[in-house]
Amino acid sequence: MNLPKRNSSAGAFAQASPASAVLSPQSSALLPARAGIQSVEVGFALLEALAGARGPLMLKDLAATAAMSAAKAHRYLVSYQRLGLVTQDAGDTRYALGPAALKLGLAALSQLDAVALARERVGPLMERIGHTLALAVWGNHGPTIVHWEESPEAVTVNLRLGDVMPLLSSATGRCFAAYIDTGRASQAIAPLIKEELSRAARQGRSDLPRTQAEVKALLAEVRARGLARVVDTLLAGVVGFCAPVFDADGHLALGIVALGSRAAVDPDWDGSVARPLLAAARQLSADLGFTGHC
Repeated sequence: MNLPKRNSSAGAFAQASPASAVLSPQSSALLPARAGIQSVEVGFALLEALAGARGPLMLKDLAATAAMSAAKAHRYLVSYQRLGLVTQDAGDTRYALGPAALKLGLAALSQLDAVALARERVGPLMERIGHTLALAVWGNHGPTIVHWEESPEAVTVNLRLGDVMPLLSSATGRCFAAYIDTGRASQAIAPLIKEELSRAARQGRSDLPRTQAEVKALLAEVRARGLARVVDTLLAGVVGFCAPVFDADGHLALGIVALGSRAAVDPDWDGSVARPLLAAARQLSADLGFTGHC
């Protein structure tokens, strides 16, 4: 494949937990050393603790989670209450996030661009995995490659930006067929699968599903594993994985694709490619506000 290499901007996958992704700042590793206000950074631990809690917290529990004394935590909470970031129940005195925190979270979500955020991160992920990565979204005709980050050790493949991937023979297509569930995209899945089943039958393909029941089983495995995989299916000698990324509403936003030579890529479901790829997709989903399980 002779595509120009697209270098994404430097970045790393943030380490914030899914529960606190909306409120969490960028990883400190991404920011240059600058003078700041330490008390703001210290107090933020309380907001993170509330964001990650299953419900309102007593002062002692909140302080312990934030690793500070109850007296110190109380001083911060008084200010946060004045700002509307925190509320306190008058009856049981438990603390919870307030309306200002909700407003900030919703504003952050509305400004997120999933593809732009993903493009910032594929470079560092590629360096870690050591194989070519791509991003795919659902286009007018199916799963479409919109970004490509080519490894120096890239296997030569006849794929281009803008290519639409088949649903049954590509990891990208299988991922989208398993997870997409909204609007015209979900309505388009059935006829596309029917067409691909017919084509596979005409070609005598034994490495692809032959019936709707086999398709159902294949997509169920994708959902059980949390990502899709093909080996020698789309291209001979090539292994491909695709992990789903979800938005705050739980809809499939994009797929992160990894592929390379079968001689070089670990094809195991829990191997050196699949594991970090899945972790990266889950972190990006969390950063986009997704709080479910995938």
